Amino acid sequence: MRQPAKAQAEAARDAAATARSRAAQPYNPCVWWRLILVGLALALFLIPLPPESIERFYSSSIFPVIQAASTSASNRTAIAWFDVFVVAVILVTVWLCVRDVTRRRALDASRRIIMRLVTLAAAVSLLFFVTWGLNYRRVPLREKVPFDDRGVTPGAALALARETVAQLGSTYDAAHREGWPAPGDVSQALAVSFSRTSASLGLPATVVPGRPKRSLFDLFFRRAGVAGMTDPFFLETLVASDLLPFERSEVVAHEWAHLAGITDEGEANFVGWLTCVRGTPAQQYSGWLFLYSEVVVTLPRDAARDISAHLAPGPRADLQAIRERYEREVSPRVSSAGWQVYDQYLKANRVEAGNQSYAEVVRLILGTNLR
Repeated sequence: MRQPAKAQAEAARDAAATARSRAAQPYNPCVWWRLILVGLALALFLIPLPPESIERFYSSSIFPVIQAASTSASNRTAIAWFDVFVVAVILVTVWLCVRDVTRRRALDASRRIIMRLVTLAAAVSLLFFVTWGLNYRRVPLREKVPFDDRGVTPGAALALARETVAQLGSTYDAAHREGWPAPGDVSQALAVSFSRTSASLGLPATVVPGRPKRSLFDLFFRRAGVAGMTDPFFLETLVASDLLPFERSEVVAHEWAHLAGITDEGEANFVGWLTCVRGTPAQQYSGWLFLYSEVVVTLPRDAARDISAHLAPGPRADLQAIRERYEREVSPRVSSAGWQVYDQYLKANRVEAGNQSYAEVVRLILGTNLR
């Protein structure tokens, strides 16, 4: 039945009034808080911040408080809070996306899913920056220690390699008699050495050591060749389960360096190595064993072969065990893909050397006056 002209006119006026009302709304709060969140995340990621200001107002003041509280809390459980967080975020996100797809039209569902994922990425990024990530903008460690490039020479690298071989030979017996802590235990001797090393390098001496934990992602760690990881949200220390006992001390000390706000991998290697060589014989051996592989690759082939020939049987057997573990556990494809992603992650966070930053430990050792 056709509506009378009067009724049609009233319906048209109502529709126009509704349209004007919607157009007059100044904003949609739900949309605006999402835009603000995304804008803040992009600003923190893109805007260059003065390293001196980050060092003063975050890395040396706010971050140590966050670290002490977060690590103390997460140390209370053997379960990695990082795992719970990641799994919970994935499950809730998938559930919400499925609900949108089943209850809404395709276009509306797609819009909501995209908006939710962008908002989630922004929120996680902001959390990352607040709890740990701003340390990527701090003053580099080499600018805080007596570092001199003139000490980084081929002759100095060769001398360091010889010292490494000598230290491995002299600490092997005592280290294996002493033994190493259980995988999930915090070595108090290593913690004391780390605290002293941090203080000597101008880092907070009040860092709470992280309890070494096994992650749900342990299979990926082993297949990718990842020895350990620092959870940037709850500031936990995650360690791969396939590490051999004499590898753990250096890996744990390396991750503790990240807990101190050291983000550069070469600098974390330096702090971890220095912590170990200032510790017990077992920890010293772990530090020198790690350094052997790092320094030998910097030498010419003939010099590396000569250094290898002087290895004592004990350290040689342990290095062979590490190589066998690597060959047994690591998938070349997974490792290559994983390290490519991590390389891009480091470069995105202004670590220009990317994965190559790991090798900077030798330069730091050679160029720093360790006295």
